[in-house]
Amino acid sequence: MIKTDILIIGSGAAGMTAAIDLSKKFNVTLVTKNSLIDSSTWYAQGGIAAVVDNNDSIEEHLRDTLIAGDGLCNEEAVRECVSHGKESIEWLGNLGTEFTQDDKTGNLHLTQEGGHSKRRVVHAEDATGKEISSSLAKIVKESSNIKILENHICVDLITKQGSCIGAYVLNIDSNEVHAFTASKVILATGGASKVYLYTSNPDGSSGDGIGLAWRAGCKVENLEFNQFHPTCLFHPDAKSFLLSEALRGEGALLKNDKNQRFMEKYDSRLELAPRDVVARSIDKEMKITGADNVFLDISHRDGRDIKKEFPNIHKECLKFGFDLTIEPIPVVPAAHYTCGGVKVDLNSQTNVKNLYAIGEVSSTGLHGANRMASNSLLECIVFAKKASEHIQKTFIYIDSSVEEWDISKVSETQEGVIIRHNWDEIRRLMWDYVGIVRSNNLLKRAEIAMKHINEEVNYFYGKYIICSDLIELRNLALVASLTIKSALKRKESRGLHYSLDYPNLLKTAQPTILDPAKLKI
Repeated sequence: MIKTDILIIGSGAAGMTAAIDLSKKFNVTLVTKNSLIDSSTWYAQGGIAAVVDNNDSIEEHLRDTLIAGDGLCNEEAVRECVSHGKESIEWLGNLGTEFTQDDKTGNLHLTQEGGHSKRRVVHAEDATGKEISSSLAKIVKESSNIKILENHICVDLITKQGSCIGAYVLNIDSNEVHAFTASKVILATGGASKVYLYTSNPDGSSGDGIGLAWRAGCKVENLEFNQFHPTCLFHPDAKSFLLSEALRGEGALLKNDKNQRFMEKYDSRLELAPRDVVARSIDKEMKITGADNVFLDISHRDGRDIKKEFPNIHKECLKFGFDLTIEPIPVVPAAHYTCGGVKVDLNSQTNVKNLYAIGEVSSTGLHGANRMASNSLLECIVFAKKASEHIQKTFIYIDSSVEEWDISKVSETQEGVIIRHNWDEIRRLMWDYVGIVRSNNLLKRAEIAMKHINEEVNYFYGKYIICSDLIELRNLALVASLTIKSALKRKESRGLHYSLDYPNLLKTAQPTILDPAKLKI
C-alpha cells in the first residue's frame, strides 16, 4: 500500500496545474498512463480564449459562450471561467509559456475562432498545447513534492462510506496492481473521443475517468454532447491530425468537391459558425454530393503569412503531399471533445466526498450543449485552481488502510482477440449509430448491442488477469452505453445533439443527468 496526500490521475493541463498548485503544501502523486506530456493538451493547436484586449470584455466572452452552449450552460460557471482568463494567461507566462507576440504592437497576438465575436484567442503559433504542456511539465519535474508515475493506469477508485480514499493502479511495465491511499483524489483523465472510430484525440482518450467515477458512485452529465471537429485531415495515413479552427479564423474557406463554397446555405456566420453547425453542415454536404470529404482552402492568402502563422500545420500537411499555400486540403469531421462528463460543482467536487474532477473529464457547466473553441484549455487552468483552492481550505489528513489487489481468483487469458474485436466493434457502432446525426431507431439498436458487449467485457474482466487494454476497453464500453442512454433521454435537437426524430428545441433547456444509484449498466 502506497500513501500520499493528494492523488492526481491524469497529466494534461488540468492535472499538471493542480499538481503544481497543491505541491506547495502537500505531497502529490501524479499518475499517468503514458508519458507525462502525452495528453490531449499536447495536441491542442488553437489556443486559450481570454479577454486581454481593451476592445473586448468579459460580458462579450460570456455572451458568446452562452450562445454556443445553446441554452445549457451554467452561467455562474461560465462567468467564473471567463473572468479568470487574463490571470490564467499571466500565470502560464510566469511559468515560462511563450505565447506568440504581435510584430506590430508587441502585445499578445490574438486569433479569432468559430463562435467568438472578437479576436481573443491567445496562442503559441499553431502548437499552443505543446508549449503549455512543456512549460507545465518542466515545473512538475522540478518539484520535490510531486512524484510522477508514468505508464501507470488506474483500475478503480477505492471508496469507503461514500468517500473516496484512494485507487488501485496498474503498473503497465510490470503488470502489477498497487493500492494507493490519499486524503484527496483528483480525476484529470481527459475525454472519451476514442469511443468513436474517427477522432482527433490521442489513443489515451478512452473515457477512463468517466468509467472510474461512475463505478465509484458519481453522477455524469450531458454525455450526449460529443463535439466533432469539422476539419480533420482526410488521408489514409494521417492519424488524428486536425486543421485548427484558427485557419478559418484567418480566412480559410470550406468548399465541396465541385470547388463551391457551401456554408452560406447553412448559417449566416459562414465558416465562423460554431463547431456543431459547421460539422453538421459538412456532414450534410458530403451526403448531398456523395463525396468522401470536403476541402479547406486558404490558398488565396499570402503563402508567406500562412507559413508564419501555421508552421506546424503547413509542415504536417506537406508530409502527406498537400501544400496549404497553393491548394485546398481534403478534410472530414472527427470526434474531438467530450462536452459532458463527471458532474461537478464550482469547486470541481463530485458528489462523492474527497473526489474531484477537472478538465475534459468533468462537466462544470461551461460548455453546455456545445463547447466554444479554445475555452477548454482555459477551463483546465481555472477549475484546476478552483479544486486546489478548495482542497487547501478543507484538507484533513485521512489515514486509511485498504486491501491489496487480489489476483488469486483470475487466470492468464489466451483470448486477447476478444479485446481487439470488442474495441473495434464499439468504435464502429458509435460512429455509425451515435454520430453527428442521430435517430431513435439507431440509438436503440446501439443500446442493445452495447448491453451484450458490456456483459462480455465484464465477464472477461472478472475471469482473467487484467492488462491496460482490458482496463481501457472496460471504460470505453461503459462510456459508450452512458452516451447512448443520455442521447435517448434527450427528446429534442440542441447543440451537438441532432435527432431526426426530434428536430426542434424544447422550450426549456434541461441537463441530462445519469445517476449510478438509479441506473445499472
